Amino acid sequence: MSDTSSVLRIVWIYPDLLSTYGDQGNALILRRRAEQRGIRTEIFHVHSSDPVPAEGDVYLLGGGEDRPQILAANRLRADGGLKRAAERGAAVLAVCAGYQIVGETYGDDDDNPLPGVGILDVRSGRGETRAVGEIVADVAPELGGGRITGFENHQGRTRLGRGATPLSRTLTGIGNDGQTEGAYQGQVLGTYLHGPALPRNPQLADLLLRMRVGELAPLPPSWGETLHEERLAAAL
Repeated sequence: MSDTSSVLRIVWIYPDLLSTYGDQGNALILRRRAEQRGIRTEIFHVHSSDPVPAEGDVYLLGGGEDRPQILAANRLRADGGLKRAAERGAAVLAVCAGYQIVGETYGDDDDNPLPGVGILDVRSGRGETRAVGEIVADVAPELGGGRITGFENHQGRTRLGRGATPLSRTLTGIGNDGQTEGAYQGQVLGTYLHGPALPRNPQLADLLLRMRVGELAPLPPSWGETLHEERLAAAL
């Protein structure tokens, strides 16, 4: 967090364009797990007509349909606030359509490549089939490892460049390509997981928090951990 503030600033980007499958839950669980540890938080809802502040700590982007995705990408590139925030070390979690548009390129309805925000070295296009259903994957060991679960509904296929590393390896489901799911580069994370991702996987919420505040005090098991285990058991 900034030296000038003791408040963790969570920025939810374009809820009017990118907010399918209850992705707002990612912001709520981040706030909950931070405040349980005595960390004060503020959530900023930045609509597509608003400038994106560059001074936030954690930025969240959700999923969206094809046309809102294109509009969101164009506005984010023109605004520049998200890219400046990432360059100064903010943590970013981008889900599904959000994941694609923070990359270098993504595909439109006809799979023509369009420019993304360029903060994650990935390129996305359209696959021949749609990926729909539960997904289970093992997170990269260097991020703390652990098994994650979520719901995917996308036709995207994502290729990682040299600058990005797979967020996880798939056990069931498609993710990027049937072998890996999501990507990370520094403190920018992308994933196809809905559910929402953070309530279903509290360890991912804590990973984002650690990126901004350092080591965290452990929390007693809660409904989040129970939900996580239930979904894993159902999906495997």
